[in-house]
Amino acid sequence: MSEPPIRVLIADDQRVVRDGLTMLVGLIDGVEVVATAADGVDAVESAKRERPDIVLMDLRMPGMEGAEATRHIRASLPETQVLVLTTYADDQSLFPALKAGARGYLTKDASAEEIEQAIRALAAGRTHLDPAIQQRLIAAVLQGQPSMPARPQPPPDGLSSREVEVLKLIAAGMSNGEIATALFLSNATIKTHINRIFSKTGARDRAQAVRYAYQHGMV
Repeated sequence: MSEPPIRVLIADDQRVVRDGLTMLVGLIDGVEVVATAADGVDAVESAKRERPDIVLMDLRMPGMEGAEATRHIRASLPETQVLVLTTYADDQSLFPALKAGARGYLTKDASAEEIEQAIRALAAGRTHLDPAIQQRLIAAVLQGQPSMPARPQPPPDGLSSREVEVLKLIAAGMSNGEIATALFLSNATIKTHINRIFSKTGARDRAQAVRYAYQHGMV
């Protein structure tokens, strides 16, 4: 018995982009475009009506911008994941979108293959970030970013500062090897940290750990 298709809603205020994405995404095997939206308000209403698996979200739209629409969708439809696809990659666009609950972020120069990979990753409960975006998020985690102030209270559930760092990088979509490289640690050490994170947070897998990171304001 075949798996049900991944149901996608496309939100973009430019009709030519919307139509192009509808055609491109519709050609992906096992993916179905169930609706399109021309602005943030329409995106929220269409999402509530269609309950898609993924919303492909532009950020700069009239009426309600993409980050605010993302916040509404994630609040009312926690099983629906949001993949940002936008022209903008500045901090003022990136961090509000991630804080609103977006689990993926691509710029509009992404290839059809990258868009497909992102859709499948989010449908499987993972995150997916453009490599350049991922590097900037890593820098924000490791160096501090004014748009993402450090939590004044101690980390929850007895997590160490290093475990919080590792958890943030997991939420950024990084593999064990990439985390080890970023933190100048061995793969074995990173695996130990991840096992401790799972034990302390009660997470059974990386997807649940990412959800924990979002719920506790770590991302």
